[in-house]
Amino acid sequence: MGSYQMYETLDDTAAQIILAIESGDSIRRVSQHLQIPYETARQAVNRLEKAGYVSYDEGLAVNDTRVRDAARNLVAASAGVSPPSIEEAYVLPQSGDWPFAFTRIDAAYVWTQGGYQVGRDPNDYPLFLAVREQNVDAWEAFFDSFDLPTAFERQPRDELDGPLQIVLEPRQSLEIEHVEGYPVLPRSEAVEYMRENYAQFQSALAMLDRMYDDLNLDVRYREDDLQRVTEAYDLHTHTTRLNDEDGGINPEEWDAAAPDRPHPSEEDNDR
Repeated sequence: MGSYQMYETLDDTAAQIILAIESGDSIRRVSQHLQIPYETARQAVNRLEKAGYVSYDEGLAVNDTRVRDAARNLVAASAGVSPPSIEEAYVLPQSGDWPFAFTRIDAAYVWTQGGYQVGRDPNDYPLFLAVREQNVDAWEAFFDSFDLPTAFERQPRDELDGPLQIVLEPRQSLEIEHVEGYPVLPRSEAVEYMRENYAQFQSALAMLDRMYDDLNLDVRYREDDLQRVTEAYDLHTHTTRLNDEDGGINPEEWDAAAPDRPHPSEEDNDR
């Protein structure tokens, strides 16, 4: 097959589909992996099948390793022109050749089906991936091809060129489940991590308790508690503004930013 013809057939969607296909996959599973509409995936697969790059016989298969190489080069070239967005970064690892699972806060994000995104800054956004120890070097090279930095611990934002970073968590073995196409650590392990960091993940645990009838986590979380946290951050923003006359606190802004309601611990009740 000619390289020119191959690149002419491949667009970004087709390239991502080729990289996402695992032998035996259905079109629907690929569309879920990539979080794209089924019809979009079906049309792209039809074009790729017509060109002879993929085949369907009791499941999808890529016919030639050179096709994968060309697709990876195209996706990497696109990332070089325009860095991956946060949404694209969640899909990008699925075009790698090695298993992985979202972990830590990203496991909470996946298991709550996107419901838990508290306190994440789009300008300083790490993705947490559990990978097999023997694949660490391969993953580092993979993300480097997309100009995404990797580390084993979260790096300070001022040491990075862009908002995204990949935090790898090497493991001897890896147990993977899937939620809406995303590979993620088992729910039991995700819940254990959230319990260990209860203050941060109380609302996520409450979401899971509502979503999955078999959990019975008995987590109580009031929406007004979340509102108070938001107000507290606003108060912090106001009180850290410097003012020459008062040494840093503007009394009017302090009063305006103060929450109207008392904290539950300050309320007199019999509960």
